[in-house]
Amino acid sequence: MVRRLKETGFLLSPLVEKAMLSVDRKIFVPERYAEDAYYDVALPIKNQSTISAPGIVAFMLSHLDLEKGHNVLEVGAGSGYNAALIAKIIYPGKLTTTEIDGEVLEVARKNLAHFNFKNIALVHCDGSAGYEKNAPYDRIIVTGAMPKIPDSLKSQLKPDGLLLAPVGQYFQKLILYSKSNDSYKELLDVVFVPIVGKDGFKF
Repeated sequence: MVRRLKETGFLLSPLVEKAMLSVDRKIFVPERYAEDAYYDVALPIKNQSTISAPGIVAFMLSHLDLEKGHNVLEVGAGSGYNAALIAKIIYPGKLTTTEIDGEVLEVARKNLAHFNFKNIALVHCDGSAGYEKNAPYDRIIVTGAMPKIPDSLKSQLKPDGLLLAPVGQYFQKLILYSKSNDSYKELLDVVFVPIVGKDGFKF
């Protein structure tokens, strides 16, 4: 899987490559989809949540420019796979991952229990407006679609922080926001399930 991602140009960071080689995606995939764990496809988890395709995970984490010691916020814990990769890369830095759906959060908690992570805080809350308690963050990653990048998230970034989020309703642009120069860069056309909440979508 990792070799294919490198060949297709989605895996651009040696740190992300090392993390993906050390975290088995199969642990985070529902048993009925186990045969598909190493294919570059998104898979259902629970309710409307999915585990993103490994290619888009690799692409997003490569562009987030993660470093050891970073303080990171993830909006949308999902299966916990993305959280596991981030926690590996930034250790001993801290990851706060939020999830609005309590059942999905328990899926992530159960999956992450296979590891001995000491630097992940799983929080049951509306993460669309961030999580002030552990701010400011070096990096923020949103793992679902947002109507826009809200001021609530930007305000929780450090002055030189980066934020990565899919923006749009049905089809999205993956946007990299840099706080240091207040710039927005479109990286890729993507399709994600929506982030619901105060600063997310309201259905």
